[in-house]
Amino acid sequence: MEKNIQMFEGQRVRSVWDEEAEKWWFSVLDVVAVLTDQADYAKVRSYWKWLKNKLIEEGHNEVVSNTNHLKLEAPDGKMRFTDLADTEQLFRLIQSIPSKKAEPFKMWLARVGKERIDETIDPEQSIERAIQNYRKLGYSESWINQRIKSIEVRKALTDEWDKAGVKQGEEYAYLTDLMTKTWSGMTTKQYKKHKNLKKENLRDNMSNLELIVNMLAEATATELSAKSSPKDLTQSASVAKKGAIVARNTRIDIEKQGGKVISSQSAKQLGRIKTPKTLSPFPPSLSSES
Repeated sequence: MEKNIQMFEGQRVRSVWDEEAEKWWFSVLDVVAVLTDQADYAKVRSYWKWLKNKLIEEGHNEVVSNTNHLKLEAPDGKMRFTDLADTEQLFRLIQSIPSKKAEPFKMWLARVGKERIDETIDPEQSIERAIQNYRKLGYSESWINQRIKSIEVRKALTDEWDKAGVKQGEEYAYLTDLMTKTWSGMTTKQYKKHKNLKKENLRDNMSNLELIVNMLAEATATELSAKSSPKDLTQSASVAKKGAIVARNTRIDIEKQGGKVISSQSAKQLGRIKTPKTLSPFPPSLSSES
């Protein structure tokens, strides 16, 4: 399953794409937060607990019992189990929550489902959406081109990981963290802290040079993986580290010449991000980058 963060009127909705069933699962807590205009997650959880009991009392047990239960990144940055509902279940939940956003949210759900299917048939649509979103956020054309290329490079690497049997989620995150630590000297978490980031995507806050060196690590790992055909996570980790070492050596060479690869500045500090306009349902990232 592919984890995503989607946007509804500027609010994030965590979601998971079930490729086998070809449908979305959405975080119930995030949907409740949107519909109730509630930013306090303790109150959101209490509301959802009350609503579950209410639905059961009304005889709608299936709406509650059929929810999925997966680990997603919580607001505090930790991975926690949370309830997920598919589109059909959410339509039923929306009817039980008095909200002026009910109808717009229903339309958004329908559009998200259609666009995902369309993008499966024609991947160029998702790339074009990413470009439009970055432009609305104020990124330069040169940076956008670099970022889109980095997504392409990342996809090639994760394709190699898939061939080796590496699982999306924690194993992807482990390899990504290994590569980041190897070439930059920091784990992904430390890197984000270095830039004073919280929930923001690290790559969306990298400079052109940071993106290039990171791409070098991933492109090299992809090439080495294609040549050696690793069979499991352990072998893939060895290959990933070799690719990242190449990028680390490049970073060191640049720094010896007086250059600076790693920046403590975020996209906002670099003046790259303006006040965002309304974004399309999909976030810029087109692949798992955790």
